This record gives sequence, C-alpha cells and structure tokens, in this order.
Amino acid sequence: MSATISLFHIVINTLGREMTIPDETSEHLYRYITAIVKSKNCILFRINGIGNHIHMLVELSASVALSDLVRDIKQGSSKWAKRQVYFPSFRGWGKEYGAFSCSIRDKEMIINYIKKQRAHHGTTTFEQEYREMIERSGLEWNDYRLT
Repeated sequence: MSATISLFHIVINTLGREMTIPDETSEHLYRYITAIVKSKNCILFRINGIGNHIHMLVELSASVALSDLVRDIKQGSSKWAKRQVYFPSFRGWGKEYGAFSCSIRDKEMIINYIKKQRAHHGTTTFEQEYREMIERSGLEWNDYRLT
C-alpha cells in the first residue's frame, strides 16, 4: 500500500492586493473554499487571512496536482464570491500564488501562524510577509510574484 504526505502552505492574494475580503464576512468564503478542497479529497487543516490574501494549510490527495487544486479554488471561489452580497468589492484572485511544501513536524506551528494572521498583519504588510516567505524558501524574489 502506498503512503504519501503532501503538505502545503498555500497563499493567494486578491486581484491587485485590494482589501476586498471583509473580516466580518470572510468565514463565508472560507467555508466555500473548504468545500472545494474537500471535494478534491484533500484535507484543509486551516484557512485564514485578511482583506487582501488568504493562507491555507492543505494536505493533497495523492491523485490531485497542486496546480489543479489551486486553479479550482481560485476559479470556483472567485465566481461564487462575485455573486455574493458579502463581497461587494471582490474582483477576483491575483494571477500568481505561493505554495510551500511543509514537514508534518511543522504542521501545528503553521496552523498557529495561519490562525494569527490578523494580529500578524497589525505590524507586517502582506508584501513584506510574502517576500520573506519566498526568500526563506530559497526562491528568488521578483515583483511579478505579487501579480
């Protein structure tokens, strides 16, 4: 029997990094995204964010490609959010996304990091946070990553 663990910390920003996900209605969007992830036989351990981006910790099913899951999340939730009264300014998701592979040993630490997004962004902008994540992962920064 095959055994796989594919754990990813996924970050998706709104189009133009605009603050279009109100804190008071964000749970509606998170529930919708949770249903998408579940429909792909993946596990969503935590989702949270602020007005201009979301973070998710996801375990991929062995039969699902990361890019397919993110595409389905972005397409499905964007169409849905644009039809909802909860997100009157939402224009969609940015072109790019970040997905960082994680060790199962770091799972609880990442869950806690995602839980504390609102407090974290009291002192750090999304742009600063994302650049640090990219550089910590050994990737080269370029401003295109923010599109």
